[in-house]
Amino acid sequence: MSIKRFLLGTPLETYRESHERLTKLMGLAVFSSDALSSVAYGPEEVILALTAGGGIALLNYTMPIVIGIVALIAIVATSYFQTIHAYPSGGGAYIVAKDNLGTYPGLIAGAALLIDYVLTVTVSISAGIAAITSAFPALSAHTVLLCLIATVFIMLVNLRGLRESGKLFSVPVYIFVGGLALLIAEALLKSYHFARPPVRHMAAVPVLDQAVPLFLILKAFASGCATLTGIEAVSNGVPAFKPREARNAGITLAWMAIILSALTLGIAYSADYFRILPKENETILSQLARFVFSKGVIYYIIQFSTTLILVLAANTSFADFPRLSSIMARDRYLPRQLANRGDKLVFSNGIVILGVLSAILLVIFRGDTHALIPLYAVGVFTAFTLSQAGMVKRWIARKGEGWQKGAIINGVGMVVTAVVLVIIAAEKFTRGAWIVLLAIPSLVLLTRKVHAHYVSVAEQLSLEKCITEEVPFKHHSVVVPVSGMQQAAIGAIKYAKALSDDVAAIYININPAETEKVRAKWDRFCMGVPLVVLDTPYRSIIEPLMKYIEGIKERYPEGIITVVLPEFVPSKWWHHFLHNQSALFIKGVLLFKKGVVSTSVPFHLQK
Repeated sequence: MSIKRFLLGTPLETYRESHERLTKLMGLAVFSSDALSSVAYGPEEVILALTAGGGIALLNYTMPIVIGIVALIAIVATSYFQTIHAYPSGGGAYIVAKDNLGTYPGLIAGAALLIDYVLTVTVSISAGIAAITSAFPALSAHTVLLCLIATVFIMLVNLRGLRESGKLFSVPVYIFVGGLALLIAEALLKSYHFARPPVRHMAAVPVLDQAVPLFLILKAFASGCATLTGIEAVSNGVPAFKPREARNAGITLAWMAIILSALTLGIAYSADYFRILPKENETILSQLARFVFSKGVIYYIIQFSTTLILVLAANTSFADFPRLSSIMARDRYLPRQLANRGDKLVFSNGIVILGVLSAILLVIFRGDTHALIPLYAVGVFTAFTLSQAGMVKRWIARKGEGWQKGAIINGVGMVVTAVVLVIIAAEKFTRGAWIVLLAIPSLVLLTRKVHAHYVSVAEQLSLEKCITEEVPFKHHSVVVPVSGMQQAAIGAIKYAKALSDDVAAIYININPAETEKVRAKWDRFCMGVPLVVLDTPYRSIIEPLMKYIEGIKERYPEGIITVVLPEFVPSKWWHHFLHNQSALFIKGVLLFKKGVVSTSVPFHLQK
């Protein structure tokens, strides 16, 4: 508990939940860091796809593709602005799709978002570490370790509470935005005074003599659409804002869309104008900052702030994954433990699970951003499409004020995101997207199994099927397993005699010499309780005890059996490792025996 208090701080009372809400500025840092951070790798993915597919001939399509992505940002942000006001309780795509399209579309949207949040953490952290290794190449050998350290750090900060994470992460987010704004302004100034570098100064890449293949442009567009990941985060976390929640969340979403669009256009234009191409060990953003500012103070500020924003972009997932999983758990589609708030009024179990899953992926993919990108964006565009389709149906079904306008906005969003989803899934399928396309239905199937279990449990526990007339058990047998004659056993026998007149002590004969010693002392301390000695040729304790209990069940099929377990409790936690845990194993086995109850009688040791 002392370690927990040191890492997470003191617990918060339930009434303080309203004080943990976020302002618009803090909300922008918490929920927009994922979207804003994509500026660091989104334009690079476009240029990388173009150069890898067709060389310099395709680079002329960089800005048209980026403009198309910015237009998509505007469409999706406008659509989610309407979602925020229609569903101020949060939940985003899952709630919208489930409420309007049905259970399965809702579960598909929820599963897609949960998977995408895990990928967001891995991509953000790996990209953040790539930024710092670009500035300090000697650290490249420790990429995976640095990724894991960053993951644990973000997880611990989020476990300390939503407001505390917002305070900590606000400064790096705004330093990053300010640094990139300065970089873009200086780059635009240089472009005004300096001519565009000639093609011959570019790296040697093949030139296409034939017509530019459409699928290469679509590939670049699909890769650049990673820029849109995180836009839905604000709609999922509306309840985290201060009142009026929907209004504050909507304003925050608008700010995010404007800043994201401006930075994306600025970085893409500057990189395209100065002919900056991807390098294996240095990001395009690092090259651009080095070209504009040289390796001075501003360059390192931009690199460090980029690292921080990319690492902290994972915070968006740590804010939204636990909240979404808690909503799905409340609906009985995920384990109910995910719906419980921890000491700091956050969904601690969801935070820990997200951290563990992300760490596993980072180890598997060795912290390589380009290896993780193909898995990215499939889930989020699936959720985009289902969310917009749900909103269209909601507008048509309710026909409230301005429903035609709302239906058109969401309809355009639905069509555009559906087209992008098909492009991304087709283009990235062989490069890893098949994993996500397989994982989404697998997770949906799992959620259905979980829901079926909870429904079954609720039906079986329901009082509607309870027998009103009391029917007592026809017999009560009490069994006391003992390992020898000592005070813990005596206390358990006293308790057993208070439960029933049919009490028997069980001793397992592993060592005949020890068995004779127990027999010799038994009559003096047994209080009239018979001692039953069971032989065990294979030195098993569980097997003969279970056979004895089964024999009682055969004699009294309508009776109840209570197994009273004597246990001594050491005074120090590490003393438990010095003793057998036989009682623990017996309780574990008896838990699955119908008609058998186990109970422990503790004997507390002093030293």
